[in-house]
Amino acid sequence: MKKLLIILFIITLTNFSGISQPDVSMSQYMMNKFLINPAFAGSEGFTSFNLSARQQWLGFENAPMTQSISGQARILKNSYVSKSRSVKKRSKKRRPSGKIGLGGYLFNDQNGPIGKTGLEISYAYHLFIQDGQLSLGLSLSAFQFRINTDELKPLVENDPLLNQAREGMYIPDGSFGIYYTYQPFYFGLSVKNLFQASLKFGSDNSFADYQQLRNYYVITGYRYDMKNDFEIEPSILIKTTENFNLQTDVSLIGYYKRDYWLGFSYRTSNAFVTMVGIKVDKFYIGYAFDYSLSDIQRISYGSHEIMIGLNFGDNTRRYRWLNRF
Repeated sequence: MKKLLIILFIITLTNFSGISQPDVSMSQYMMNKFLINPAFAGSEGFTSFNLSARQQWLGFENAPMTQSISGQARILKNSYVSKSRSVKKRSKKRRPSGKIGLGGYLFNDQNGPIGKTGLEISYAYHLFIQDGQLSLGLSLSAFQFRINTDELKPLVENDPLLNQAREGMYIPDGSFGIYYTYQPFYFGLSVKNLFQASLKFGSDNSFADYQQLRNYYVITGYRYDMKNDFEIEPSILIKTTENFNLQTDVSLIGYYKRDYWLGFSYRTSNAFVTMVGIKVDKFYIGYAFDYSLSDIQRISYGSHEIMIGLNFGDNTRRYRWLNRF
């Protein structure tokens, strides 16, 4: 029973840590869909860099926290230039098709004694489908999984199960995504933990290999132009695992001149989210506050999240979406 409790404790934290990983729990997911879906890399034609930090359940000791930094870009046709090597011989580098997107992000996730630090690299291919764009994306990832056994408190001292536990291991995996845009509508479907890599906590037979479950994400939204510089964007994010641990975020954001926004979300795990943000030229910053509707709000000051980003490329007001390719 003692061993079972410890294994269940570790697996429970592992599952929760996966949920608190940046590609899953960020409340401002609509501002950086690349963290959810690798097919989003370069889909808008911009070169973007994004830094996010989240502190879960402020005031709660050893509460989960996550940091990530990401970048993604489109390899456009004007990325290559012609070069003349001589008067008699002129050569050109092959001009790219403008259909390829690349991206990557680093993340660090800490949840009590459980920690993850990793890297994910993504490749996306974008196709015209009539007046819309269909994007396919694939990513490969690797992360270090850590357990600080000193922070675990077993029922009996010198427990052999904990003494044999591996405090660090490296896990490879991958993701796949589909993203479709028909301005101003978008829809995406992605799968994380694609290869269902296993974590082995120790050599003892009591340590069964823990296989990560695939995680599925569905995102859809529509940005409605209300004229007079105002826009509203309702969106839905559905997250589930293969054992149907379902969670849904329903969001509504209002924009003014696309430079200021205010939004609200309801998460079916009993949380209400408020978001605000501002954009100045290429720079933008956003803040989100999650208020828990569960009993944990009695000992917590809520969850806080900040996002800082940079967008380089053609301005959407000056350069129509279809001409970016």
